[in-house]
This record gives sequence, structure tokens and C-alpha cells, in this order.
Amino acid sequence: MVSSTKTIVISGYYGFKNSGDEAVLKSILTALEEQGKAAGIKIEPVVLSINPEWTSSMYGVRAVHRMQLGEVRRAIQESDGLISGGGSLLQDATSPKTIPYYLAIIKIAQWLKKPTFIYAQGVGPVNRKIFNPMIRSVFRKCSYISVRDIQSGELLQSMGIRSEDIHIVPDPVMGMPLPEQNNEELADLSVSGEEELPVIGISVRFWDKERRELNAIADALTDLARKRPVHLRFLPFYQPEDEQASQYIADKMGDITSYGGKISFYREEQEPQDMLLEVSRCDLILGMRLHSLIYAANQRVPLIGISYDPKIDHFLKRLDSAPIGSSQSLVPADLTRHLITMLDSLEAWKEEHSAQITQLKQESQNPARHIVEFLGNRR
Repeated sequence: MVSSTKTIVISGYYGFKNSGDEAVLKSILTALEEQGKAAGIKIEPVVLSINPEWTSSMYGVRAVHRMQLGEVRRAIQESDGLISGGGSLLQDATSPKTIPYYLAIIKIAQWLKKPTFIYAQGVGPVNRKIFNPMIRSVFRKCSYISVRDIQSGELLQSMGIRSEDIHIVPDPVMGMPLPEQNNEELADLSVSGEEELPVIGISVRFWDKERRELNAIADALTDLARKRPVHLRFLPFYQPEDEQASQYIADKMGDITSYGGKISFYREEQEPQDMLLEVSRCDLILGMRLHSLIYAANQRVPLIGISYDPKIDHFLKRLDSAPIGSSQSLVPADLTRHLITMLDSLEAWKEEHSAQITQLKQESQNPARHIVEFLGNRR
């Protein structure tokens, strides 16, 4: 039984059709709905998006343009609070404008006397020290702070945020379910079920200007294909760049059918859960994109990470793992050996990491639970 309705504005990197960030939004919306139902509270989200029409159509929620600050202010004014997150919002590696924007959105809510919640963010890197006092000032006024890894928490502590005010939680996507129409219908569509070849899902992106990591991956996969037949399934998480990076590797590899293998591309994604389903069909994931690795863990698919950013290392550490290499240093022979080792021990990997993954999935609901409880106690 619903006892009240609460409107919450959600700020993040939404509407850009980046599969990982859209998965974060889908996961937050799902968790808020589930926790709201459990508490007898109807949560009405309003999403700040670069493409409000698309976001509204995709998720069935109200959305306003994230760059129309008049609309943003009105939405926050009419709400019961603001969520900032998840994802890597507070970092200046991609642009010096990112941190000021997201802090400004939180500050608007605080000026309007609305509670503000930091939802499973990955904080950093923050290379420009001028941002530290800005983050400290805004975060100290937040009603709840959660970050997705210990390192983000330590960075906030170094800026002057008390450790007791910081909650370490998993990435929200650890709790995202498969599409509702799965089970028998979707089992019939399983990629790995169509053939005897092991399916390796591959998520890559452009990062190193000289493409050293992509060249190394191409060399390693070519060597692997010579040694055993595999189905290499490229999974572009961000269009069109990731598909171009994938095609770059495929072009370098050439035809592997003479070795009994095959290469394919997944291009049918309509929403984040589609990609999650595609990952679930793979036997092994080789990923640069953080959320390719999180999707794999979500579905208990063995994974190998290649680091281009500390967030990759931080997530893998939660699984007592480490990247096989980085965008600056990746040895093809090492990657080939590791791929073969993993292919020969898939069930052992699943058994070894089962308890960790179960705990991460359960804990991924903590921010939504806390926020719903907070809103439920406000009259």
C-alpha cells in the first residue's frame, strides 16, 4: 500500500546513449522503485538528460534538459530531493568542465533547501587541486554520500570529508536484472547455445593515441585463434567510437575462419538490459569498458580486465583480481596465455567468485534503501 509519493531529481551523464551510464540510470530507477514499494512510497523520478525525449521514451519517466538551468531549477524546486550519480561524475580527466557542472547541480538543490544524495559515485581522478575545496564544501552539506570503491572514499577523506559520512557500496549496475522476457524464450537465443565454440565477448575503446593496447589485443586474439577455435563477439558500449575501435582490431586480425573461429559484432542494443543479456550469453568477457566487466560480474561470467583508468583496477580489486595489463603496457603473449587459462577454468572462476558477487549484488541496493528511508521520514 502506497502511503505517500516522493519526487526525486536524478543528475548524471544521461541521454548520451553510453551503454554503461544508461545502465547506471536503469539500475538506480529499478532500485528506487523496488525500495519504494517495500516502504510503501511511490517514487517519481525526474531525470536530467541531454536528450529528454529519448530518456522519457526509454524509461517511462519525466526528463528535463540538463543544460537548461531554468528547467533544472524548476524541477529541483518541485522535488523532494536530488540524487547525483552514479558513474564517474567528479573527475577532470575528460574535461575541466565536468566537476563544476555536477557540483553546480547539487549546489542548486542545496540553495533550494532540498536534501542531496551522492549515489555510488566513482570520485576522481581530480588533478586540479582547485576543485578539492569546492567538492568538500558541497559534499559536507549532502544528506548521504556513497561511493563505489574504497579509493573514492579515501580521496574524499583527503579533501576533508569525514570517513563516517562515506558509505562504500558496489556500482549500481551490479543489481540490474535481465530483461523480463528472459528465461526459456531468451535461452533459445543464447549465442553460446548455437555452437560449440566458446564465445569471448570483447569490449574495447580508443584511449592510447598510438593504439598500443588495441594492437596488442589484436595480436593476442590472433594468436589465440591460431591455437584454438573461438567465437570473438565484439560488444560496443559507446557508439560509434567503440564499434570503430572494435573494427580496428578485427581488421588487424583478418580472417580467422581458416582456424575454425569466427568474429561477429553486436549491434542490436536498444536499452542497457539488452547488452546485459548479450554479456550473459558469453563464456568469457575481455573488457576495457568498466561496465563490460560489471555486466560480466552481474551475470557471473568470467572476466579479464584491461586498465585505462584506475576505476578498472578498483572494481577488479573488489573481486580479488587485477587487470592483465593497461593501455600503456599490455603484452600480447601474456594476454593469450591468460585467455587460454581462463577458458580452461571457467567453472572454477565462477565458484571462486560466487560469494563475492552475491554480496555485491545485495549491497548494490543500499543507496536506494537509505534514500527511500530518508524521504519516508520527512514530512
